[in-house]
Amino acid sequence: MPLTWLYAPGDRPDVVAKALRSGADVVLVDLEDAVGADRKDYARAATAELLAEPAAGPAAVHVRVNALDGPQLAADLAALAGLPGLGGVRLPKVGSPADVARVLRLLREAGDAPALYPLLESALGVENAFAIASADPAVRGIALGEADLRADLGLADEDALVWPRVRTVVAARAAGLAPPAQSVYPDVRDLPGLAASCRRGRALGFLGRAAIHPRQLPVIERAYLPSAAEIAAARETVAAADASPGALALPDGRFVDPAVVAGAQRVLALAARAEARS
Repeated sequence: MPLTWLYAPGDRPDVVAKALRSGADVVLVDLEDAVGADRKDYARAATAELLAEPAAGPAAVHVRVNALDGPQLAADLAALAGLPGLGGVRLPKVGSPADVARVLRLLREAGDAPALYPLLESALGVENAFAIASADPAVRGIALGEADLRADLGLADEDALVWPRVRTVVAARAAGLAPPAQSVYPDVRDLPGLAASCRRGRALGFLGRAAIHPRQLPVIERAYLPSAAEIAAARETVAAADASPGALALPDGRFVDPAVVAGAQRVLALAARAEARS
């Protein structure tokens, strides 16, 4: 269960190398917004060279390609298809299942269809969240792109993002996908603000977060790992369910059913992850 996703510009192999050593679970090599128009070809070639071999470290490598309606997309997908080090492709500004189908067609023409992660960055994308999430088995996750969504909707207040955030979480769950990761927190110096934002995201059902600087990674991980009290409660829940299958009430009044047990098992899986990394 990845918790930390770190962006790095595709035309900066030195920065990508540092990202791969940062401890992030997933490194997101960006060919889109982080790369100037005159550096697109270089970024594509450098990324293809990086992914020509299987990933050497623990981090998976995903690539965010250029705009789906732009002139760079076909070249991006042709360069990425079949690369052994590629863990997934992030698709910007997906508005409908047709966008996913077109990308898959281009990838399959090039010989491969890796895992896809559509980004919902417009009103249309949010409205079609479930249709996009369930468009094809190649779709392994969805996420919000909140900067573009704010611009599309003219939002000035973060409270207005609660509905699209919940819509994304619900769509992912309904499609049988993992909980989405939160969008990036743009102020890399405001670590207390990042921590508070992560707590709000966790309460809404997100799991983990994308980052734009390595200093954000420990904050994100701490926010999304369970507390000692949560781990103890999860162990009690699982033990009770193992001892007496079916719905039951614990001595402290908590009700246990299969859905509650599944949540407790996820808490314990995250706790095991923390132990393995310590």
